[in-house]
Formats: sequence, structure tokens, C-alpha cells
Amino acid sequence: MGLALEQARQAAAAGEVPVGAVVVKAGQVIGVGRNAPIGDHDPTAHAEVKALRNAAQALGNYRLDGCTLYVTLEPCAMCSGAMLHARLDRVVFGAPDVKTGAAGGVLNLFTQSALNHRTQGTGGVLAGEGAALLQAFFKPKRANAQPLRQDALRTPVERFESLKDYPWQPHYVDDLASLNGLRLHYLDEGGLGPGEGGPHQQTFLCLHGEQTWSYLYRQMIPVFLAGGARVVAPDLIGFGKSDKPKKESAHTFAWHRQVLLDLVERLNLSNVVLVVQGWGGTLGLTLPVAVAHRYQALLAMNTLLASDKWPFGNAWKTWGKQTTTHGGFSAERLLRLTQSQLNADACAAYDAPFPDSGHCAALRAVPRLAQTCPDAGDPALAATVSDFWQYKWTGHSRMVIGQQDQFMGSTPMHALQALINGCAEPWCLPEAGQLVPEWGRGIAERWCAEFPQSQLSSDGILEQ
Repeated sequence: MGLALEQARQAAAAGEVPVGAVVVKAGQVIGVGRNAPIGDHDPTAHAEVKALRNAAQALGNYRLDGCTLYVTLEPCAMCSGAMLHARLDRVVFGAPDVKTGAAGGVLNLFTQSALNHRTQGTGGVLAGEGAALLQAFFKPKRANAQPLRQDALRTPVERFESLKDYPWQPHYVDDLASLNGLRLHYLDEGGLGPGEGGPHQQTFLCLHGEQTWSYLYRQMIPVFLAGGARVVAPDLIGFGKSDKPKKESAHTFAWHRQVLLDLVERLNLSNVVLVVQGWGGTLGLTLPVAVAHRYQALLAMNTLLASDKWPFGNAWKTWGKQTTTHGGFSAERLLRLTQSQLNADACAAYDAPFPDSGHCAALRAVPRLAQTCPDAGDPALAATVSDFWQYKWTGHSRMVIGQQDQFMGSTPMHALQALINGCAEPWCLPEAGQLVPEWGRGIAERWCAEFPQSQLSSDGILEQ
């Protein structure tokens, strides 16, 4: 049963209901299984069924005479039926299941005299340990302030309490057509009117990258506000305080882009300084193509264009492969590996939106999307974006390069700088890593000194 509990823990780490099973014959483990209906897209992929299949393959026989199956939760009717068909000698289970259990919880298939086989059942073995895993798994889901659909989760608000240097009030929108009923969180600070900037007020639209959320910009926001600007910083769907689809396949480049386009329209943003990092730039650099009149300047930090032809380094590709795995995923663990300068409080804050692997589908999906889109889904958009920045962009632009970044450092950023019309030489930070906004206060102060709010002319156009 201890081995079955370990399988259950692996299921929980993958975002599945934590149930594990093993099959034993003559003292030897011949089959293991853990719950995987979500990951396998298979309603029959219960731990017991997977363990039975594994054991049958090992024996080369669908009959499992002389075998015992250990499972952490009382089996359901489907799994109990499979055990009877396999001629299993015995099943030993842990926690009882009073809702769907078919070994005594709701009914007991193993005592039906009309059936042509009897499997002996024993319950309650390490039941406390199995029940504790289930309770820990479902607790954050039950804590959701509002019930969501079956395909999405909402991080409990308690995870965001008392975050250092993040004092701003949340704003939510859930009625954008592209959101399909999901809720998007964003910060909106410094507007001169109710929820809006003034007619000539500069608006900083800050888009975060992979692994992170709007907390990324906590060093820069106060500087921008002190300069008289408005700041809007959304959490992309799947990140931060926004709702989180459970399936990686829900995340597409086109969908995330459309949500941002709709949000910009809803908030009627104008005189926009586009501030981007990482994946936020991969998405954000496509936005002015659709509504160029809303954008006046660009501040880009360690990002790249959305194209499979862009100069990705081997480290970025390797990291992308690692993050697409299911087991043991943790944003905090990844950040500690890649951003050694972050203290424990910052790592914990970045990890706050992701209490378990079930909340991490976007984190696993984004590296794949960043490397292939929009080329893979919309080659015409990729070509249009490149053409726009090279020939049609007339705003002020500045690159900032964190030179310690192995993924999106000097090579791709200099390539981006060369592509963007009129872009000045980058500011290079030798000590900075991938999360350049962690050095954001100095960057924001330098930006505001070079390009102050007072340079806005009376008609709202930036004076060059």
C-alpha cells in the first residue's frame, strides 16, 4: 500500500485525483498505475485499470489469477468489474468511498453470488494516508470563491494575502467575448478619470512573461505612477489571479492575443507605452499591428518575436521541453533554478497562483507556443508583425537586455533591436537575468528621465 500511495502522490503532482494502485503476485510487483483521466483524455484511466493493464502485459495474460491489487481508494463499479473479469484473487483498498465505492461504500460487487467469480475484498488499510491526500488535493478547489466550470480552476484568494510590494486593488472582467466566461484579472492604477486615462495621459501597458504574473512589475509601477502615468497590468489567462483552464490544449496563441486585444478595447487605452518581457512580448508585439493608433512607444525586455524562425538558443529549447512535463511542476522551483537572485519571498509570491500542478497548464503550454506561434497557426500574422515593426512603426523604442539570461539574452534581443525601425542601442544590464523587471526601478527611472510625460504634445502624440 505504501507503493500505491506513492503512485497517488504522483497523480496529485500531475493535477489528477490522487489515487494509486499496484498489482502483486508471489510477492513481486508486476503492475502499477495512477489516476490519469485528464492527462490521457480517457475516462477509463483509473489507477486500478492502469495497474491491471500493466500487470496483464507483464504476465502476457489478461487473467490475473493469484494476484492481489492494492489501491488507495475504494474502487468504483468500473474498476471492480475489471477486477472480476481479470479473475483477480484479492483487492486491498485504503480509504472508503461513500459516493461511488463498489466494494461496500455504495454497493459491494464482490459479494454478489450471481456473478461467476468472487474477488476477496479488504478495506481500511492505511486509509488515513489515502484520505489525507484526497483532502489536500480538493481543499484549494473547494476554497474557490465562485464555482467554475469543470474545465477551469480559480486560485484561492488566500494565496495572495500579504504579498510584499504588491498593494494594488484587483480589477476583474469576465464578459469579454473571447474569455468564454472565464475571469481575467488586471491592475489599473493612476487613471485621471473613473477607470480611464486622461485624453493625453501616458498609459503603460505591462505584459508579463512565462512563469510570472503582474507581480513582475511591482518595482516599475510606482515609478510610472509618480511620473503622472496610468498603469494597466493584466494577468494572462492561466496566470496570476486570472482563471486557469485545466488543459494545456486550451491555450493557443490566437486566443491569448484576442483576449488582450479585447481588453485594450474595453479599457479604451490610448497613448500606450507597451512594456513587455518574455512571453508578454511574444504576444504584445503583435498588438499594435491591429490598432497602431493606440500605441506610441515600446519598452522591451528579454523577449522575441513570435516565429519559429527566430534565433532561439539551445538552453531555451531545453527549458521548454522540461516545462512541458507533468510531474512535480513548480513555478517556484523553476525560478530558483533560473533566477538565483530572487529571495524566498519573491519566489513564493511568483508561485502563489499555482498551488498544484492542476493550476499549471498555462505554464506547461506557453514554452511550446512561444517557439512555434503564430507561424504554426497563422504564418500571415508572423510576416505582418515583422513588416510592421521594420517599416511602419514610428514610435519611440528601447530595448533592455538582461545579459545573464541564457534563453532570451543578447543574441535574440540585438536581432529584435535591428528589426525595429528607429530603435536605439539597448540598455545592457550585466547582472540581470531573464526577469529583467526585477531590476525595474532603475529601468523605469531611466525611461521616465529620457521620455517624460511632459514630452506628450497637446494632441497626444509623442514628440521625438
